Parts: sequence; structure tokens; C-alpha cells
Amino acid sequence: MEMVHCLDAIAFELSYEDLGLMVSFHESTAWHVQAPTSVVAWKCNCSNWSMRGNIPFVVPRQRFELLGDSKEFVTTYTFGTHTAKHTFCKVCGITSFYTPQSNPNDIAVTLAYLDPGTLSHVEIRLFDGKNL
Repeated sequence: MEMVHCLDAIAFELSYEDLGLMVSFHESTAWHVQAPTSVVAWKCNCSNWSMRGNIPFVVPRQRFELLGDSKEFVTTYTFGTHTAKHTFCKVCGITSFYTPQSNPNDIAVTLAYLDPGTLSHVEIRLFDGKNL
């Protein structure tokens, strides 16, 4: 895999499909996302991502919907510039989605929460966050 140094290199496909993708856990937090069937996901070597194992892909904010009363079951942490919004489940602490600093008008969805086979292709690119 090629190491890149700029998350601004994320390219979106213009064709978004409603994959019927709804993620829910604990019967308290649920969301729906429309995404291309082929995505670029990012694996960062920074301490935050590497310790939690997050490998996200990014979708436009209007393609993501937090369902029902799920807002009551998530909390958000920010630091530094407060651009990134790290969203956690109040029940178990997982981060299934968040607002990335590199794309503050979009939502990053953690790849691990998708059912296998939902996407036809995932390209994983490396990001060198450790050496920024």
C-alpha cells in the first residue's frame, strides 16, 4: 500500500446508492448511510486510530442519518481546533462514525460496522498521521 500524507486526497465517486445500510447496536444507536459500492478507506498510523483500529471512509454529510432517538446515546469529544468531532456511543464507547478534521462537512464511517459484502470494493490507503 502506498503511504500518503494528505487526507485531502480523498476522492468521492459521484454515484451514491442507497445500499439499505443501517447500522445499529445496543438497540439504542442506529444510523443509515448512502455510499458508493466502491470506497477509499484510510488506515492511519497515529496513536488514536491505530489503538482503536478505525479504518474509515468518508461520505457527504447529507448521505448520513442518525436514526430515531440515537442522538441521546452518543457523545462528542473535540480538542485542538475543535474541527474534528469524535463521536462515541454512551453505552459502549465505540466510534462508528465521526466528523473528520480533513473533511468537516462530511462524515467518516468506520468500515468495521458494515456487513461483509455490503461494498463491492474497498481500497485501503495509508495515512502517516504519526509524523505530521
